[in-house]
Amino acid sequence: MKGLFITLEGMDGVGKTTQLRKLEKYLTEKGYQIIVTREPGGTVISEKIRDIILDENHKEMDDVAEVFLYAAARSQHVAQVIKPAVLQGKIVLCDRFVDSSIAYQGFGRQLGMEFIEKINQPALHGIEPDLTLYFHLDFPSWIERLSGRSDRRDRLEQEDISFHRRVYEGYKALLKKYPERIKKIDAHWDVERVFEQVKNCFDCLLECHK
Repeated sequence: MKGLFITLEGMDGVGKTTQLRKLEKYLTEKGYQIIVTREPGGTVISEKIRDIILDENHKEMDDVAEVFLYAAARSQHVAQVIKPAVLQGKIVLCDRFVDSSIAYQGFGRQLGMEFIEKINQPALHGIEPDLTLYFHLDFPSWIERLSGRSDRRDRLEQEDISFHRRVYEGYKALLKKYPERIKKIDAHWDVERVFEQVKNCFDCLLECHK
């Protein structure tokens, strides 16, 4: 049986990584073979590209160069990890995928959704997510949550508020364009209540996949 490719999306700090780990545990206990990965990253080569992209000392990076670096990391990731795992019948859980590039580079950098999708098409190697869980916070709540974080912020996280507002609008546009694939998860609630939404979405997908 063909496996499943599930992506988790949202602004930084909305709790998607916590939910990814809970989903991994939930599905492992059900007996599924799970691969957990992230973008940019997931392979030795892709992780090295990640370091280049997110290094706060690379503030001079050209916006288009940034797009191609993300696409290069993604191509290696899909070819080496994601596609083989799905073909082997495993469930791949990925923290971010091409929707992040659309939101952050297409909208945040104002390069356009169509441009980002075109650049990334060959990097997907024919693979698309079966389900995308988008963890949503309204913008004021997101600002409040981010201000409470004490961890070091990378180059993109250090962008100004107008950049992040555009990223937020980018995710709204993606929800509108791909309603069948992208499911909105209300991230305002506590961890367990958020996970109930995640389980419901995933259980519905598994039922359809039988």
